[in-house]
Amino acid sequence: MASIRNLKKDLNYVTAGIIEAAYIQQILNPNASTEQTEAIVDEAIAIHGDFIREINNKNVENRSAHLKEVNQSIEKQAQDLVAKLNAL
Repeated sequence: MASIRNLKKDLNYVTAGIIEAAYIQQILNPNASTEQTEAIVDEAIAIHGDFIREINNKNVENRSAHLKEVNQSIEKQAQDLVAKLNAL
């Protein structure tokens, strides 16, 4: 089973990195619209909250399998957000 503490640390690291990259995008392109980067930041914050709730959910049948699925979902969502950020 994945360590819950490490899973939360990884989630924090990933979402903070995406938010930081979005703000760097805004700084490097001051003439561009900030609506898209702000939407990415809002989505990253929402995803973070959703995954924290999923990690803390103890009412699952197989906790180990559940945490592995959450870990895979975090990776997928992070890749999608990075792809959106790179498309700007």
